[in-house]
Amino acid sequence: MKYLFQLPVFIMLFISCHTGQTDSVQVRFGICTDVHKDIMHDADDRIGSFIEEASERDLDFIIQLGDFVRPYDYNLEFLSIWNSYPGESYHVIGNHEPDGGFSKEDVVEYLGMPDMYYSFNRNGFHFIVLDGNDLNPSPDRPPGYSRYIGEEQIEWLKNEISTAEKNIIIFSHQSLENENGIENKRQIRHILQEENRLAGFNKILACFSGHHHTDYAVNINGIYYIQINSMSYNWVGGDYQMIRYSEEIDEEYPWIRYTIPYKDPLYAFVEINNEAIIIEGRETTFVGPGPEELGMPGQPENNPIVPRISNRELQLAD
Repeated sequence: MKYLFQLPVFIMLFISCHTGQTDSVQVRFGICTDVHKDIMHDADDRIGSFIEEASERDLDFIIQLGDFVRPYDYNLEFLSIWNSYPGESYHVIGNHEPDGGFSKEDVVEYLGMPDMYYSFNRNGFHFIVLDGNDLNPSPDRPPGYSRYIGEEQIEWLKNEISTAEKNIIIFSHQSLENENGIENKRQIRHILQEENRLAGFNKILACFSGHHHTDYAVNINGIYYIQINSMSYNWVGGDYQMIRYSEEIDEEYPWIRYTIPYKDPLYAFVEINNEAIIIEGRETTFVGPGPEELGMPGQPENNPIVPRISNRELQLAD
């Protein structure tokens, strides 16, 4: 099924971010996140739209940033849509994949991932996939889902970035910038910034994340932190619940009422070259009333409830 979208204007950030690359490099990939197969009634159509368009483009790979699908046998048909992509594809573990009593090892096996965290090279870039679901050993850790990067993974990350000879892009489910992202995000950001200092150039260019169901990008000390919006919805909870589709859909998929769904699926296509990170996003509308109509309080700049992934051109050249 083809979907039509209104594309937002480009947001351009002009921040000096020297890459250290002397040869011309370019990589293109498709990216999506937070499809939530186990919540959305039309998740198959949504991911199918992404795979259909990605298959028609000249991409080096596709990647989803977590909260994709729980590893039940009855979800294999959904997974087969993703696996129908003819090129390379990659997964990030979200906090919801293990729901229902599954382990992260179960998720890795189900999705065919090389490991919970791993790396790969494409077209002159080194890509690192993190697992933000480690358990914080502190007794003072906040309640709820784990959102932490443990010591073993940190040591692995340090080795990955110090030995990489290419510019680095990092993918994680939870943000390394958002207040409700990775708990030890400042520690991780310091590690990345220190590697850039030691390298004498911006070896680590950008960190992409999902989880927060929002649309935002910022540069912190020479590294871009880019939040990719959910393909499906924003969670607003019980105070704003309402039936958004039919009574039949609501009965079969009762968690949708706690969300503001997006009419069409959101995803993006990214190009990275020596000069810029170029994001081609999508914009749609809400299904039913949006946050303002519901009387919700104003949203922070880095966590807005919006039915879009913005077009962005994030400058890397001096």
